[in-house]
Amino acid sequence: MMAIEKFMKEYATVYVSNKNEKDISNLAKAIMETGIKEKDAYHVACAVMAECDYFVTTDDRLLKFQSEKIKLVTPGEFIRRMEADK
Repeated sequence: MMAIEKFMKEYATVYVSNKNEKDISNLAKAIMETGIKEKDAYHVACAVMAECDYFVTTDDRLLKFQSEKIKLVTPGEFIRRMEADK
């Protein structure tokens, strides 16, 4: 939990700030065109802007979204991938 808090304090304003608002909004709108709900689309857009490799979710609808920029996976799939990379 401390690692997440540290990351948010150091990096959240870099990706989720007024200067990136237009890019995030445009990306989120493109994601919403695939049927993803607005809040979920903004979450994924922020993760893409942050250059995350993975977006971990249990939302079945969100897991159907495919992107070359980020991999949407379940918590179990994420753990399997991380263990395989060791």
